[in-house]
Amino acid sequence: MPRFAANLTMLFNEVPFLERFERAARAGLAAVEFLFPYEHEPEVIRELLDQHGLQLVLHNLPAGDWARGDRGIACDPRREDEFRDGVARAIRYALALGVPQLNCLCGKTPAGTSAELSHRTLVNNLRFAARQLDEVGVKLLVEPINTFDIPGFSLSTTAQAIALIDEVANPNLYLQFDIYHAQRMEGELANRLQQLLPRIAHVQLADNPGRGEPGTGEINYPFLFAHLDRIGYAGWVGCEYKPTRQTELTLEWRA
Repeated sequence: MPRFAANLTMLFNEVPFLERFERAARAGLAAVEFLFPYEHEPEVIRELLDQHGLQLVLHNLPAGDWARGDRGIACDPRREDEFRDGVARAIRYALALGVPQLNCLCGKTPAGTSAELSHRTLVNNLRFAARQLDEVGVKLLVEPINTFDIPGFSLSTTAQAIALIDEVANPNLYLQFDIYHAQRMEGELANRLQQLLPRIAHVQLADNPGRGEPGTGEINYPFLFAHLDRIGYAGWVGCEYKPTRQTELTLEWRA
């Protein structure tokens, strides 16, 4: 069975964010991830990780103004300075929190910007971030997001992600494979996981439709968990789903 990390942005949302660390530990989870830590000082989060014996396995680079609809800014040529400042901020948190990898949400192609310019901006920003993170021993990841949930997102399939990684041409750039997003856009989950395994640094899960916990939709998670073991995936699997009831009651699928 793979190793599972609780995504604290999505799970245990019955309580405020800083109380979710304790809930994850009580539920028997040894690791956590979340979208963004930046509303809290790193020392506060570090103390909670230490207090509850938790490992932080992933968070994202700053992604703009989430409340106003930003879903990443790496492909926006008007915000390159903001992106680079965000990389420096993310590194400060990563070093304080001991997180080994950071995900870059590429963002939605900006209105009024040509696809060519947006793509060139994305490549340049990823080259910059991959170099900066490599200097401190942290991996950079990119994640395809389905365009049903986020219309206009600039990176939506694993094929696009691999082509982008190859174009950036920095060995410190990896794929984050979200099973839910891949199912919505592509399917063929087992084959894709096996074929892309050398490029994958992190896996996330949710069922489809609805993005609920495993067992609420069409994805055969018992098969996929065994498949991940068979192909030798050694990383963490982030539980980035929307609980359909109290979070603790949605964790039975781990048994």
